Amino acid sequence: MSDTFVVAARIPMERQAFEQWLKTPAPGPETIENHGAMYDGWFWDGKTPDWRQAEEGITPREYFADCFGEDTGGLTYMLRYRAGALEAYLMHFGFCESNIYTALVMLAAAGRSSSEVAPSAVLFWAETSGSMFAADSGGWLATLLVGPDRARFAADFDLTATIAELRPAEASYFDLLVRLADVEESVGGEGESSFAAIARDPRYVDAAVLAEI
Repeated sequence: MSDTFVVAARIPMERQAFEQWLKTPAPGPETIENHGAMYDGWFWDGKTPDWRQAEEGITPREYFADCFGEDTGGLTYMLRYRAGALEAYLMHFGFCESNIYTALVMLAAAGRSSSEVAPSAVLFWAETSGSMFAADSGGWLATLLVGPDRARFAADFDLTATIAELRPAEASYFDLLVRLADVEESVGGEGESSFAAIARDPRYVDAAVLAEI
């Protein structure tokens, strides 16, 4: 099993809905109708999720803004609004349970603002490079379907379209990794501030995520 865990999603919505989501406190795991079935049918089939780890009552802006600073504790995040959709590609070095369960709940809530009736798939997997698997891979850890009416985990959803839609986010994530690696190789006295500046580049994080209200 890899040490790198990723949560990724592309959820169509209006810009106004994206900004409203950022300032709306996160619900509890009950927003996902079958939250106990998170791992059913995938690589960790039979594992019981620990939803006590999910933070409640904090807004996505409050939560995610802290993930784009100088010391992110093994997180490499991309969260933006692009081409009519919320795009997230959230990499965790290690199984950071609180981060992962909180992100899933917040993305489930984002689905309520989707501009499409068909559900969007939120993917969770482990892969050293951070790249996505093939659609028919058995290596996925969980697939969460989110939409205006419901959020639920599923093990029988065709991921082909989801993966294709997430390719631009994946490419931006790898661009971010390259830029961070370049800074690491030439780190100097301003190394930490350089890392933070790159992480906060609008190519990777929407300015509204970092806005102080």
